[in-house]
Amino acid sequence: MDSIRAYFEMDGYGIYVWPAFAVAAVVLGGLLFASLRSVRASEETLKKLERAAKRQVPADEGESDANGDRR
Repeated sequence: MDSIRAYFEMDGYGIYVWPAFAVAAVVLGGLLFASLRSVRASEETLKKLERAAKRQVPADEGESDANGDRR
């Protein structure tokens, strides 16, 4: 039982180490949350833009003139 306690006390440095780990975990968790939220928002924006682009496609798209240029 003393070895477990010694591990968590870390020769007196545990009071600094464990809070540092906790702060790092909270920051990383916040970054993960923010990143996932940003990805979801970007995906939704992309879907809206794709829907808008499909509505604006002209009927004669894909036709070319004699030079191969699109009209």
